[in-house]
Amino acid sequence: MLNYKDFKVFETLYKEHFVFFSLVSFNIVKDKDVAKDIVQDFFTYLWEKEETLNFTISFKAYGTKAIKNLSLQYLEKHKTIRLQNKKIVLPKSEEQIVFENTEENKKPKIQTLVEKIPQSRREIFISHVVEGLSYAEIAEDHNISINTVKTQMKRAYASLRESQNISPLKFILYFMWLIK
Repeated sequence: MLNYKDFKVFETLYKEHFVFFSLVSFNIVKDKDVAKDIVQDFFTYLWEKEETLNFTISFKAYGTKAIKNLSLQYLEKHKTIRLQNKKIVLPKSEEQIVFENTEENKKPKIQTLVEKIPQSRREIFISHVVEGLSYAEIAEDHNISINTVKTQMKRAYASLRESQNISPLKFILYFMWLIK
């Protein structure tokens, strides 16, 4: 493995891969500044943990995988905060009042749709959407694999779309409004 404590070598790696890693992160987080921060955090981690790192693949492959994971972790941590911030920041306007009145009418319909989902799938769905648990946390709680959680979430969304032709984002917003 390269000696990253050699500043010139580390600087070369940084300059050579920073733009590519930033693009990889940007494709996931869709925010240029956040993507750059994630890449900088990755290189900081490399600098600090150089002695303990030992990988058998190329640096670019290792870094790409690490950046993807860090970007996905960022999204997982910040998705509920963004939804809450958007809801808090919006001022009450006529459009919002009309939207809320429409929501009042759909409230029982959404409850009915959720109740149609099989019990175990519903528990997984509610754990993720309402409680904000990650797929890994849900898998651990239910003693199932992460892929099973992903499949159950995909099937829950598909059944909701089939039932009412509702987009997943709209459904999540309706559901979040419903539980408040």
